[in-house]
Amino acid sequence: MSTSRFAVFVDLENSGGKAETLKNILEKVKIRGDILMGKVYGYTEKFGGLKELLLSNTFTVVPSLRYGVAQKNNADILLVLDAMEVAYTNPLIDSFCIVSGDSDYTPLVGKLKSMGKFVLGISRSEVASTIFINACNEFQFLESVSVRRAPKKTKKADNGSGDDAELLKLVESILDDHNEDEVFASELKGILLRLRPDFNERNYGASTFSKVLTKLSNQYGTIRVRSDNYNVMVSLAPEEGSVDSKDPAKELTLDNWVDAFREQLKHYKEDGFERINPSILKADIQSLYPDFQEKAVGFKRFSDLLKALEKEKVLVLEMDQQRNMLIKML
Repeated sequence: MSTSRFAVFVDLENSGGKAETLKNILEKVKIRGDILMGKVYGYTEKFGGLKELLLSNTFTVVPSLRYGVAQKNNADILLVLDAMEVAYTNPLIDSFCIVSGDSDYTPLVGKLKSMGKFVLGISRSEVASTIFINACNEFQFLESVSVRRAPKKTKKADNGSGDDAELLKLVESILDDHNEDEVFASELKGILLRLRPDFNERNYGASTFSKVLTKLSNQYGTIRVRSDNYNVMVSLAPEEGSVDSKDPAKELTLDNWVDAFREQLKHYKEDGFERINPSILKADIQSLYPDFQEKAVGFKRFSDLLKALEKEKVLVLEMDQQRNMLIKML
């Protein structure tokens, strides 16, 4: 199976400049392919916490030089020029990741696509332009990339090792983000090595990768491993009770819905987001509580639910320049 080869261009002001957020962005890209080159724009000393991550991923830094009364910088035009230079001069790169939601980049996306390049866009929902979103081959909101999800229920490992649990979390993330329901173990290992170059089966008490996967499957039960002739196939195991029964802990009621929304908003704030689009919050709540409906907690529309949360001082509702609703974290 062919592997995409990416050039990554990051507008630091758009991404928020947190190391954990940038790490999550890079992992999303590495799941899709190899990163052959990367650049960050608008770098200042306030982003010093990114140094180790940038150096370990061999990123080039473009500093921010501001000028004029409005204190504008030239990062946008530099990003466009660099991306076009790469597209024309580096035939190895077939995919581009642009971490920004500015509509000014839409012509760049169009040009890259006309050259047969794949374009992945990632941006904060607060500033993401609908035009830019629709122009990309694939687009992800930064909040969805960064925010911590509620972990799946797993059986505790007999040896109490935290390493196994951490590896399982990474494997689950790869499988969840993959286009296919089932993945060849060899392909899974290739992706894993892009994310963790120091990975070695022997560190997990096994001589082969398939034995590591079987061990994780037996210990935790959240992944499924099977043999198909000479191939080992891996997939996420179906959640227990997903068809015949409901888990009360996964239902929102009149008693717990406010706390559930407060907890989810807390995760956004901890990940460095000040404002988000309501659609992000609703999608994440539906991911955590698949049966969620506004009517079940007494509201006709999601906007009515948000207004009730504002009265409870859980959040503040604002409008952007286009009169679109935004949620501000408290």
